[in-house]
Amino acid sequence: MKEHYLEVTFRKGKPLAAYLYLPHQEGAKSLRTESVGPGLLVDYGENNQPIGIEITTPGKVTVEQINDVLKKMRLPLIGAEELTPIEAL
Repeated sequence: MKEHYLEVTFRKGKPLAAYLYLPHQEGAKSLRTESVGPGLLVDYGENNQPIGIEITTPGKVTVEQINDVLKKMRLPLIGAEELTPIEAL
């Protein structure tokens, strides 16, 4: 996968959790998970490559928090519009 994308799980019309898939090789599996802030977990695959960010509290996480994590990993930042699905009420 060359670009990131967001997948959101809804329950009763409200976002329950979300996962921001990061650019990684096809078929990569999570080998370890690290908490990087309130409501944010990063999954790492082989060679310690980040493969995704789990957003466990979608209503409370901001684009700034996610971009801080992406900056630390030296990955492209996301725009606020990319988180619009988790702001659904």
